[in-house]
Amino acid sequence: MKKPWELGLLHTDESGRYLKNGDTPFFWLGDTAWDLLQRLSPDEARIYLKNRADKGFNVIQAVLTNARREGDALGCLQVEEEDILQNIGPRNEPYWQQVEKITDIAEELGLYMGFLPIWGKVARRGNITEKNVETYTRYIARRFGKRPNIIWIMGGDIRGNECLELWQIMGKTLKEETPDKMIAYHPFGRTCSSYWFSESDWLDIHMFQSGHRRYDQIDLKSWDDKDGNEPWYGEDNWRYVEAEYRRPGRIRPVLDGEPSYEQIPQGLHDPKEPYWQEHHVRRYAWWSVLAGSCGHTYGDNSIFQFYGTGHIQEFGAIDCWQKAIHHTGSGQIQYLKNLMLEIGYQKGASCQEILLSGSGEREARVSAFGTDSAIVLYSYQGTPFCIHTKGRGPMEGWWMDPATGARSYFGTVNPDEGVQLVPPTKKVGQNDWVCLLKKI
Repeated sequence: MKKPWELGLLHTDESGRYLKNGDTPFFWLGDTAWDLLQRLSPDEARIYLKNRADKGFNVIQAVLTNARREGDALGCLQVEEEDILQNIGPRNEPYWQQVEKITDIAEELGLYMGFLPIWGKVARRGNITEKNVETYTRYIARRFGKRPNIIWIMGGDIRGNECLELWQIMGKTLKEETPDKMIAYHPFGRTCSSYWFSESDWLDIHMFQSGHRRYDQIDLKSWDDKDGNEPWYGEDNWRYVEAEYRRPGRIRPVLDGEPSYEQIPQGLHDPKEPYWQEHHVRRYAWWSVLAGSCGHTYGDNSIFQFYGTGHIQEFGAIDCWQKAIHHTGSGQIQYLKNLMLEIGYQKGASCQEILLSGSGEREARVSAFGTDSAIVLYSYQGTPFCIHTKGRGPMEGWWMDPATGARSYFGTVNPDEGVQLVPPTKKVGQNDWVCLLKKI
């Protein structure tokens, strides 16, 4: 099988909403492996990367220069200096060679590396500034920019108006040095990169971070509370996608770059709270993609920090990374990716208007996406719903379990005349279902 970049450069399609390699659709299926480059050896990284490649992931989001975690005696592999330029000096050459080895493994496996040049906290602490950002950016661009499997993701859990000019310099420099590489921006929780960079020519992909909070966790009196001017969508991550496509100006592909992680406390900070499970992970993915996003990024609490490597535990992580790579949610998002590619999703769009009933609020929402020849609906609670279409004619139908990908044919319906669809009932687990309708 060809690697994505062997089909052509990654670029935006003619609609402005989706991604392609040459003429072949590219569905972004990412994983947040923020600490991969600092915490795993190349041999360990191969195990993780092979696991992800086998599960259909194609973008690994990892940080090149990270920040020391408070209380972590091990720190990072990079040289700990006030000036980030020390990180690209001779003393740190072994680290950059390790990054190259891991990038080689990812390339061999057909994976893009979504490199964050820095984590946002590095800028917030003043280790990188408007004075030294161009030198650092040119270094990483020239060292890695000729590789075929690189996507740049700027930011790193930080609002764009913090260090705004620094980000503008970094973005312009990356685009100047590597014009064939796509650039995104990973923002602060419950915000989108379009809040600050909708007019920036260097940005190719809008990314939002729907984050880790429940509907009721609006204000936790924590460092990651929202700014007063930002909308509150709670768990409704699909609303970010809808808002993007209502925004005036240039259309860009958009995706959720950090939804609630599997096995992380709801609200992030308090391990006494319930943990997000695989069915929540599925819900975020189906909701945002059926709203029209260009893909989705999965995350796992133990994987992003590679817990078990001797570093400080964060956010109540329980399983070591070697066990966490097998968490069930990580193997379930590929069914969404495969189905969207099957129906030719890049010629489709959200079609909520076909729902006559059943499109409830919050967890009761039913999402609908359609092309000329297919309709996909997702019901998180498995409740009945009624649809009515125009001009599609009779369609064959299947129920698909999003946890297993298994399909069950139920016959022919004519949604042009209106039809009620009643999902099956699972004996155990979350009763979420996908309905696939195909034109005869």
